Amino acid sequence: MSDPLPAPAPARGTATVADNDEALAPETCAPATPAADPVAAELPADVAPLDAQVESPPPSTAAPAAAGAKATRWVAVLVLVLFVLLIAWQVASDRLVPYTARGAVSGYVAQLAPRVAGQVTEVMVQDGGVVQAGAALAQLDLTPFDLAVRQAEAGLSRALQSNRVAATGIVAAQAGGTAARAQRENVHANSARTLELVARGFLSTVKADDARAAQRSADSQLQQAQAELDRAMISSGGREASSNPEIRTAQLQLEQAQLNRRFATLTAPTLGVVTNLRLAVGQYVAPGTPAMTFIDARGAWITADLRENQLDNVQAGDEVGIVFDAVPGTVFKGRVQSIAWGVDVGRASAGGLLQNLPQGQWFETARRIPVHVELDGGLEHWPRAARIGGKAGIVVFAAGHGNPMAWIASGLLHARAWLSYHY
Repeated sequence: MSDPLPAPAPARGTATVADNDEALAPETCAPATPAADPVAAELPADVAPLDAQVESPPPSTAAPAAAGAKATRWVAVLVLVLFVLLIAWQVASDRLVPYTARGAVSGYVAQLAPRVAGQVTEVMVQDGGVVQAGAALAQLDLTPFDLAVRQAEAGLSRALQSNRVAATGIVAAQAGGTAARAQRENVHANSARTLELVARGFLSTVKADDARAAQRSADSQLQQAQAELDRAMISSGGREASSNPEIRTAQLQLEQAQLNRRFATLTAPTLGVVTNLRLAVGQYVAPGTPAMTFIDARGAWITADLRENQLDNVQAGDEVGIVFDAVPGTVFKGRVQSIAWGVDVGRASAGGLLQNLPQGQWFETARRIPVHVELDGGLEHWPRAARIGGKAGIVVFAAGHGNPMAWIASGLLHARAWLSYHY
């Protein structure tokens, strides 16, 4: 049996049924291509269809927005809490550990001025010099004061001489009084005998009249002598020179002249420092004109101005922490010495009535009361760099140290001390 004839090969460009199935399979699975829009086909090339102009929605932002709002709320709550804590700290600290930076170093300051007028011949001190008590600071011309002393001495000599002359008159008056008294006694004795003889009839009554006249004359002379003695005593001021008014006046004038001479030398009242010197040689000064400022070295303290609402628990004896700007990095200890009982509010009287003080602010400035603070150890422990008028900050531990407020305030005060290095 002969082999079967081979199947004829398909013509070029034709496909078998299987091939057609394989070719159609992917087309059947692929999505159908949308038909071309005739309107879009007629649009110009640079104009996109309406579907293309609508942007696709952005990715969702709801989660980041919620997170941002939550963070904002937390920040607001944190700020509110901090604000409340700050207010609470302010209120509590003002009652338990009041603080003020408005403290100043205070001391005994005096304006030295000459008590007499004169021309400056010498200045023995320099500005800022430390002087001992009684040290000479300046000298005025002594010539007019020496002349005044000599003149007063001459006046005293003249008064003493006048007193001696008056004393001589007193002696003479006393002698005259003694003689008048003796004469009176003699006349009275003779008159008594004469009157007795007249009474017996041995003498005439004329003799009796003469005797009585002699008695009256003797009495008158004695009275006159006594008056002369009194006049001499009055004119001399007494026998003692100290009781003589003229002598006493002359002595006082001499003492005043000597005192003025001493006042011509300006001296230091105590141990201290001279500053603000305003004297020069040849300058003429009048009494009471300030010549220099004297700072007494016997004592110094801090005057701190606290608000009235900070004084609730502050008492004398409370411990104080002190920071001087002149001594940065160091906290000193002190005590409250006293609290002022009042301040000047500036309400001067006009026509007997209190003046009206106009208010130009929304909130009136708080009143501040001075508090006197002494440094522990006194002047021996006083820092030399802290000068009169220097700035100081203080914390009063009104409730002691056994509380958190005191611990925090102490830490802040030490920080303030170190910050003084910068400002």
